[in-house]
Amino acid sequence: MGRLENKVAVITGAASGIGAATAERFCREGAAVIVADLNDSGGTALAAQCVAAGGRACFQQTDVALEADVAALIGRARQEYGRLDILFNNAGLGGAIGPIDETSVEDWDRTQAVLLRAVFLGIRHVPAMRQNGGGSIISTASVAGLRGGAGPHSYSAAKAGVINLTRSVALEVARHNIRVNCICPGGINTPLIAKRVPGGNAVAAQFMAHIQPVERCGVPADIAAMALYLASDEASFVTGAAMVVDGGFTAGGGPHQGQRPFPTPTGFAGPSFEDPGV
Repeated sequence: MGRLENKVAVITGAASGIGAATAERFCREGAAVIVADLNDSGGTALAAQCVAAGGRACFQQTDVALEADVAALIGRARQEYGRLDILFNNAGLGGAIGPIDETSVEDWDRTQAVLLRAVFLGIRHVPAMRQNGGGSIISTASVAGLRGGAGPHSYSAAKAGVINLTRSVALEVARHNIRVNCICPGGINTPLIAKRVPGGNAVAAQFMAHIQPVERCGVPADIAAMALYLASDEASFVTGAAMVVDGGFTAGGGPHQGQRPFPTPTGFAGPSFEDPGV
C-alpha cells in the first residue's frame, strides 16, 4: 500500500521539473493527481505518462495567477475524484531579473502574481479540504526567501512572502486538521534554470554541483521526496514549517573558490516552456 493511497492531489507547475517529478512520485504512492500547468502539451503528456505507468492522473490547463482558473482547478479535483487531500502550489518562474532601478513595475507585478498571489489563491480554497476532515497544503518557496543574494529581488520578496503566508495560515487552519508547509529548495537543476544557461543542462549541472557543501547538483526528485513526506500522514505533526532542501547552502555554503556564477541578464524570465532567448 502506497504512502498516499486513496488521496487526491493537485499539483501546479506539474508539466516539468519539480512538479513533474512530484506528480510521478505521488502517483506511484497511490494518489490520484490533477496535473495543472499553463503548458498544455507538456501537461497532457505528463498525465498520460502517469496513467501509462499505472497511476491515476488527468491534466487541467491552469494560469495560477487567475482566480477563475484556480477555482476551476480545485473544482476539477472534486469532479474527477470526489475530494481534495493535497494541494502543492508549485508553479513558478524566474520573473523580473536585473538591478532594482531597472526593474519595471509591470515585471515586478507579474512576478508577484505567479509566485505569491497564486499561492494565496490556492490556499484560500481550504474549504475543499475541511469537507474531507483535513489535508495538506504545500508550497514551493526558496532559499532566496531566507537569505539575501540567493535570487533576484522580486523573486526573493515573493518567496519570503510564501514562507510567512505558510506560517500564518497554518495557525488559522490547524483546528481543521489542515497542515500548511512550504519547501525551500536550493540549487535544483530544472528546465527553468537549464534552458536559460548558455550550454544548457550540462553546464547548469556542473555549476550547481559546487554552490553548496554537498557536491552534487540538486534534482527535482530531491524536492519530490520532501513533498511526499509533507503530503503523507507521516508528517501529521508538522505544520507552519519551511523545510530547507539545499545541500547545506543556507548553512553557510556558497560557490567554491574560482567558481564563476551564471550570467545575470536583465528583463523577465517566464515559464520554462517558453523560449528562453539564450
